[in-house]
Amino acid sequence: RTRLTHSLEVAQIARTMARALRLNEDIAEAVALAHDLGHPPFGHAGETALNEVMADYGGFDHNEQSVRVLTLLEERYARFNGLNLTFETIDGVIKHNGPMTDEVRPTIAALDKDWGLDLALWPSLEAQLANLSDDIAYMSHDFDDALRAGLITIDQIDALPVVGAVLREIHNQHGNLSMGRLTHELTRRLISYFVQDALVNTTSRLADVKPETAEDIRTAGQALAGHSGQAAEELAALRSFLMAYSWRHYKVNRMTSKSKKQLAALFDRLLSETNLMPTEWQDKLKDQTRAEKARTIADYVASMTDRYALLEYERIFETGPILV
Repeated sequence: RTRLTHSLEVAQIARTMARALRLNEDIAEAVALAHDLGHPPFGHAGETALNEVMADYGGFDHNEQSVRVLTLLEERYARFNGLNLTFETIDGVIKHNGPMTDEVRPTIAALDKDWGLDLALWPSLEAQLANLSDDIAYMSHDFDDALRAGLITIDQIDALPVVGAVLREIHNQHGNLSMGRLTHELTRRLISYFVQDALVNTTSRLADVKPETAEDIRTAGQALAGHSGQAAEELAALRSFLMAYSWRHYKVNRMTSKSKKQLAALFDRLLSETNLMPTEWQDKLKDQTRAEKARTIADYVASMTDRYALLEYERIFETGPILV
């Protein structure tokens, strides 16, 4: 599973829930598709590596990077940088995790100054649904990935809340299935369970608050889209299990350690030898300070896929066949 397939899965769930609640499906889908654009190669391991090498230049945050992509880095129009997105979409991407009460990153602070985002307020209901969809998608599909990779077994997850009940339901209805069919069925039913819970609970919250305008959603003082207490606890239990047995599995840790070192080495080499970068990126570096150059190089590295980052590493460090 890649960052792209994950984003497509999130968008599908967000659009489904938005349709069920008669909300703006396009905004829900747009926020879902854009929320992870700022992730560098190798996911959170890559983010940690870039944040460390960028420590003297303002650090690196994937949420801010998503906003940089949407408002600064994309060059699709003659008159301005970024994409021609609505206020609701940008606001939703920035605040999809909820109000921003901690330190605000520079890119977001600049947008807040120009647009009046009211960072302490909640985002639209569509953005809140996109955030719920993110949790539902990665939690459900990560079980599929971990089972297929052999990091966990069916016996291990049978005792987990929801999962065990779903597995027994599948067995009672279909008997013994191949691992492929079983994991697909498990994933689909987990998604359905948490989506249904979110829809019922969100509908209940809306009935209690009775918002009449979009501003009522933003100023509600709480998330109006959410899970029941039981489902929230079940999701937390699944997250804890995956953290212990999948995300921090020694095989994953080995790849994470290797990826962090490769990405950090790639950044350091490009910062010390900027003439190794593609010509169009070298052009961006002209007349920049060292801090600005570091940010531009971080933009370049963060734009890579896992495969392209490994290829660039091989090209520059000649770890494999000599490539150009």
